[in-house]
Amino acid sequence: MPATCHPAQTHQNHDKSFEHTAREAVYHAIFGRRDVRSHFSPEPLEDAVLARLLTAAHHAPSVGYMQPWNFIVIRDMARRERMRDLFLAAREQELPNIAAERQALYRKLKLEGICESAVNLCITCNRSRAQNSPLGRWHNPQMDLYSTVCAVQNFWLAARAEGVGVGWVSILDERAVKRELKIPAHVAPVAYLCVGRVSQFANRPDLEEKGWGSRLPLPGLIMSETFGGSGEAALKDAVLRGFPSLRS
Repeated sequence: MPATCHPAQTHQNHDKSFEHTAREAVYHAIFGRRDVRSHFSPEPLEDAVLARLLTAAHHAPSVGYMQPWNFIVIRDMARRERMRDLFLAAREQELPNIAAERQALYRKLKLEGICESAVNLCITCNRSRAQNSPLGRWHNPQMDLYSTVCAVQNFWLAARAEGVGVGWVSILDERAVKRELKIPAHVAPVAYLCVGRVSQFANRPDLEEKGWGSRLPLPGLIMSETFGGSGEAALKDAVLRGFPSLRS
């Protein structure tokens, strides 16, 4: 996103498809997004850039227009070191639940960049913000959490477009995180992110590169009419024809 771009400047084009280059850029950000754990560079992240990323996050879709998110910016290295200690403790707790034959690989995986990144960010969900307006939450009270995840994704894609790496640290005990960041009981920490400039973006996701897993073929995940329903052969073929480079 150019530094001069502001959401208001794009309103006049909301009823039109993107022109080819802009459309390709959207897909480039989606397919080039990575969960960054390494390759963070020591250079600081400019406030102007972080402001654009947070603005993108704040324009995420939210059920009932509840906008349940808050953004805790964490710069203090001592606090980040404590967060890394929480990660290390949580990783040791998770290890026994990993299949025995995969534990050695698990130990080798780089799963956070808490102290190496320029800044940390905790995106939270205020679960009481829309309590007087249950639109969209009456039958599905978890929609505030899902809305907050949309803000995380907006932030992540905007960061990729800016050449900024983002890593989501999910191996953390929620109660410990809430104590360290002084998060009140009615607020849920949804994502703890490591954010900063990187020396490179990997061609493939780290966990795929390290042999932990591989991307599932999309045609096998498309169902027709009901769960498990067969059909949609033309659509499945279109998936492969639309992005032939993603077949493998």
